Amino acid sequence: MEIVAAAVVATGKFLCGSIYSKIKGIIKFQSNLDILEREMKGLLAVKDEVQTETDSAEKEGKVLRTQVIEWLKEVEELQLQVNQIQEKKLSRQSLNCRKRYGINREVVEKLKEIKRLLEAGSSHCGAVAVNHSMPSAVEHIPGPTIQDQTTPSKTLAEIMTLLSDNEVRRIGIWGMGGVGKTTLVRNLNNKLKSISSTQPFGIIIWVTISLNLDMRKVQEQIAERLNLERKMGESMEKLASRLYQRLQKEEKFLLILDDVWEKIDLDNLGVPQPEDHKGSTIILTTRFFDVCRHMMTDVQVRVAVLNDEESWQLFSRNAGNLTNLEHIRPFAKAIVRECCGLPLALVTMGAAMREKTKVELWKHALNELRRPVSCPPNIEHKIYKPLKWSYDSLEGKNIKYCFLYCSLFPEDFSIAISELARCWLAEGLLDEQENYEDSFNCVIHLIENLKDSCLLEDGAREDTVKMHDVVRDVAIWIASSSEDGCKSLVRSGIGLSEMSVVKLSYSPNRVSFMNNKIIRLPDYVVQCSEASTLLLQGNRPLDRVPERFLQGFEALRVLNMSETRIQSMPLSLLQLGELRALLLGGCSCLEKLPPLGGLSKLQVLDLSLTCIRELPKGMENLSNLMHLSLSHTQNLRTIQAGIISRLSCLNVLDMTHSGYCFSVKRDVQEEMACFEELKCLERLLVLYIRLERIPYFSDEDLSWMYRLRQFNFSVGPMPNFVEHEKGMVWSLSSLDLNSEERIGPLLSNASSLNLHKCLGLSDMLKDLVIDCFAGLKSLTISYCDSSVLGGARAKCDLLPNLEKLCLRQLKNGESISQLFVHLRLRFQHLKLLEVELCSKMEYLLDYGDDFFQSLPNLEVIKVRDCDSLGQLFRHHSEQSIAPHLVVPSLRILELDNLPQLSTLSRNEETWPLLEQVHVFNCDGVWKLPLTDQNAENIKEIKGDSKWWFALEWHTETTRSSLQPYFHRIQHRVQGIYQPLGYPDGT
Repeated sequence: MEIVAAAVVATGKFLCGSIYSKIKGIIKFQSNLDILEREMKGLLAVKDEVQTETDSAEKEGKVLRTQVIEWLKEVEELQLQVNQIQEKKLSRQSLNCRKRYGINREVVEKLKEIKRLLEAGSSHCGAVAVNHSMPSAVEHIPGPTIQDQTTPSKTLAEIMTLLSDNEVRRIGIWGMGGVGKTTLVRNLNNKLKSISSTQPFGIIIWVTISLNLDMRKVQEQIAERLNLERKMGESMEKLASRLYQRLQKEEKFLLILDDVWEKIDLDNLGVPQPEDHKGSTIILTTRFFDVCRHMMTDVQVRVAVLNDEESWQLFSRNAGNLTNLEHIRPFAKAIVRECCGLPLALVTMGAAMREKTKVELWKHALNELRRPVSCPPNIEHKIYKPLKWSYDSLEGKNIKYCFLYCSLFPEDFSIAISELARCWLAEGLLDEQENYEDSFNCVIHLIENLKDSCLLEDGAREDTVKMHDVVRDVAIWIASSSEDGCKSLVRSGIGLSEMSVVKLSYSPNRVSFMNNKIIRLPDYVVQCSEASTLLLQGNRPLDRVPERFLQGFEALRVLNMSETRIQSMPLSLLQLGELRALLLGGCSCLEKLPPLGGLSKLQVLDLSLTCIRELPKGMENLSNLMHLSLSHTQNLRTIQAGIISRLSCLNVLDMTHSGYCFSVKRDVQEEMACFEELKCLERLLVLYIRLERIPYFSDEDLSWMYRLRQFNFSVGPMPNFVEHEKGMVWSLSSLDLNSEERIGPLLSNASSLNLHKCLGLSDMLKDLVIDCFAGLKSLTISYCDSSVLGGARAKCDLLPNLEKLCLRQLKNGESISQLFVHLRLRFQHLKLLEVELCSKMEYLLDYGDDFFQSLPNLEVIKVRDCDSLGQLFRHHSEQSIAPHLVVPSLRILELDNLPQLSTLSRNEETWPLLEQVHVFNCDGVWKLPLTDQNAENIKEIKGDSKWWFALEWHTETTRSSLQPYFHRIQHRVQGIYQPLGYPDGT
């Protein structure tokens, strides 16, 4: 009983205490709610203070403390909870005692939470951020602006467009030293900063590379930009790992690698590959295209030099207003021309001439620029030496020597690649054991490497190269002081009337006085015993080479006297025992040469465009001769049998337009060189000759022909066949094709066929239906009988790979289709179509189900003087026509003197790739296949003003957008295109 009584008493106390506690809580319910509201207001006030500090810190680029960020989140969560309690308070009248007690317990807990957050908040005030700053998205990089320069601005716009292309992740920006690549990407960076509210990258990282790549320094630049703290003794591998992890957290970033000289391994650097990190983009600037290739850039943007107006503006900005002074302006303009659009040169020279008001100082600066050997110190330090780095980076002496050799030619001179090949071979820069084809391939390889290094560029004509003037000055500067066998004396293209013998006394290795106005050469021995090259070509007044002049050049390997008026060469020529190349092309007065048999090392002999009547004596002894040019030697009518056949090393025999015509078989009485004796030249690869008739080919003959890499056989009295046409060319003129041997075997390995004034064309074409000539890529027919063909049709396209078709003066046939339909020609690979003086032709081709569906690869159409041509393509049935375009790849359209022409394309058809349109004397053409969509590709429209303003347009926007590209033609332009290689019109 006592135990039970004790339990009852304990239970009673517990129940009384619990009831008391609940009663006490219910009584304090209202006061606790008031305290909660008051304390929460105090906490929110502290929160507002901390939030203001964090907003300010973020604007300053500071990194917020993690504790502060978490504290702000907790306050926000607590505020939501307190708001819920206050909502319950509003309905407290309906709350019973039990619910009021529960809410009161919540209020007590929240008051404890508020107290804790208030204490923490007071410590956060004034300390919301860590000491170091968070990297801003884009940092402004000081540098010159390009806003007033059209050329760089266009390049910048191109790059901006590429940045918005999701398929482009690696962009290579390349160009020669000093062209302004760094300035361009600086402007790109700052442009992105100016649009920071919409710029697509979370962060842009700029890294400057050096000539000697130091991966550690590159890593440190990236780490510094990302505000990653440095760790003493950290390996490159660990830093790369940290960089990789940090960059992976960036949703989108742009990495700019400026001035890259070699491939950079992104993995070793710690940069995610763009293929793995879809938000990353990499831009690199370099002087070398090879770097772009090795870095696998998606797009390569070449930075061009400035145009004349931009060059003047940049120079004037740096030189100041005195460039407008009347007595200084002419010299300032001349200095700008010498800088050749190179921004670095313009800025350097402009700054150097600033505030210099004496005209004598401007004259002196101009003279120094024109004498590259002794350049101004500021030019040497800031321009020449940086450009020399590109030269120093070339691998191997030979390519360096080849580069320096190009500086022997005048400023802005387009150098024929073939001429470089001959000179480099003679100088020993190419392997003498290789044949012509392999040597030429090596030349192309070297030239492409130099172009990729921005040390050479394409010339003004096809198959030529040239040097930028400043690069040439640097090459001359390097060669002038070279001590390793390539010291040069360059006086080319500067208007000299006499040679400067004093300069020759310094024993240069290469001497160039080409393209001057030299009247006479020294009539005494000029001691220049170390010279291996002497270039005197292009001195047109020069008519004599004194006997003693050459005696001091005993080491000469290359002697070029081309394009002078010399009538002969002295006997002292025979003393040049090391001579490899004797170049006399274009010496139109040259009639004879001394016996050349003693020049046993001679490899190249150029006698083109001379008046020689026979080959020099002793020619048969030139056992090392590889290249013999006798082109355009109209007076050469005799070649003794056995001379050419004994030139066992001959690779190239060029007798284009020579007066000598090879007989097919030897005439024993005349004992002249014949076609058959060429078969024994086992190294012959290139052969251009005239034949008296078409030879008969046996299987053995054809096997000999297959050795040739290029040939051009002209048969018949054709004064002008296609010049320098590469490949395997047959040109037949004034022949009766019915009486000649069957022409089929000729075409078995031919790439081009030219037919001029030939009879029997129809019968010849009928014979072709049994063969297929897959190798033929070019066909020219002019002044030939082209009557409508009948008879059996071919079973397949006989010329499936034809790329060029030229028709001239065909009197019959209303279309090309009518002429060639029996050969089943589909022209699927045709790129160029030229038609001229075809008076009966009403349209070019049929288009429809049973004819041509399209010409998918046709890029150029040129039509002229066709009186009956009313439309380019005749469409048989609109319903049967497939939806694709007739000429989807057309780029160039030239139409001249077509009075009946009215229709270019069908209905609303447009040609999406059209770039150039030339229309003259075609009054019926009132609409071009251009709309707003394809007008943006147009580069040029030529025609007369009346025709232009009468054109109908898709929209007015189309016309206005094309107006800047229209160029007025006032008179008929003779030869919009070359008339199929017959400039004399015959």
